Amino acid sequence: MDGNGFNRRQFLGATSLAAWESGRVLGANDRIGIGIIGCGRRGLLKEVLQFEKETNVQVLAVCDTWRPQRDAAVAAVREASGAAPEQYVHYQDLLADRHIDAVVIGTPDHQHCTMLTAAARAGKDAYVEKPLAMDMKELIEAVDAVKKHDRVVQCGTQIRSLPASVAARAFVTSGGLGKILKVEQVRNSYKPYWHGYGERKVEEADVDWKAFLMHRKYRPFQADQYAAWYGYREFSRGPQTNLAVHFIDLAHYITGAQFPKRAVAIGGIYRWKDQRTVPDSVELTLEYPDNGGFLVRYTTVFGTNAGNYLKFFGTRGVIDATRWRWEEPFVLTGEGSGEPDRIEPGARIPPMESTPHMKNFLECLRTRRAPNAPIEAGYAHSVATILVDEALVRGTRMVYDPAKRAVHPG
Repeated sequence: MDGNGFNRRQFLGATSLAAWESGRVLGANDRIGIGIIGCGRRGLLKEVLQFEKETNVQVLAVCDTWRPQRDAAVAAVREASGAAPEQYVHYQDLLADRHIDAVVIGTPDHQHCTMLTAAARAGKDAYVEKPLAMDMKELIEAVDAVKKHDRVVQCGTQIRSLPASVAARAFVTSGGLGKILKVEQVRNSYKPYWHGYGERKVEEADVDWKAFLMHRKYRPFQADQYAAWYGYREFSRGPQTNLAVHFIDLAHYITGAQFPKRAVAIGGIYRWKDQRTVPDSVELTLEYPDNGGFLVRYTTVFGTNAGNYLKFFGTRGVIDATRWRWEEPFVLTGEGSGEPDRIEPGARIPPMESTPHMKNFLECLRTRRAPNAPIEAGYAHSVATILVDEALVRGTRMVYDPAKRAVHPG
């Protein structure tokens, strides 16, 4: 430490941040500092640790509002790297840590945009879970901040990075399926996914409740709202935004479509009637103007495991992605086509390789290239999920205006 109380680690952190802000690409020997914000969701910490050495990054800090989850993350990092990370309760403190170059945001949905906006303004790159946004105001603010500060952002719709998806995109964009007519998924399950989360035992003494609520109206601590936040509309809208977002993003990625023109939706709580407020069954349809127009339809019913499928319908045939191994191409058939160029029996989608979603993000931190699911993809999937949610809540058809970046009845 020098006479001004400024030690070497602080100096390196300051120069690292300055390098990012100046747009300088780090050299091969410069290790990138990663901060994890939200330590329990979908194994994101595990994915970062998996690629630490290969991409020359290091998890230097973890942040979570729930102590047991934070403690588990510290232990996982210590086991993987031999050194314990800094730990924080509040994301603002982690963003103020000048040793952190990029963050992985795996928090409840209502926190995503607030944290991404703050990260961009702090000069941090970010991996942010899906859905990116719950309303247009927060979406526009976050996207504009990312653009203004020139940050690398990867949205957490990881299915687009799998080999089967990459191969399907190449096949469809080359005209292999002909004109796209409809993309459709039915994704059912016996119990809603938030039931399992609600089984977690959460004690008030272990939680920073105000930090969890963030900009939501304060109320006394409620363990079920914290543990099963997926089931409450204040924190996550429901399957029309949380499950459907993977499907919608995949439809965007494979077909090359950008934004839906309009959408309708219906649904409600039909089977699992309890204190939770999100629908357990939804049916939604979006219309896309791209390539002469086509439909995207999604359905979830909680109460049955039956009837699941995922298909892309074109004039030349069908891509059946219902049951597959992610490293192998989807099934291809000429089913339903009466066209002279229909897909021949036995035809297959040529296989392609791909880079895992998290690894792709970590590599892009150094190259400064756009990752597989850049901020534009997050904006597009958010427009679609906000559109269908508004249609569901209002009970009317909703329209997206790309010039005004707004949704409205129509």
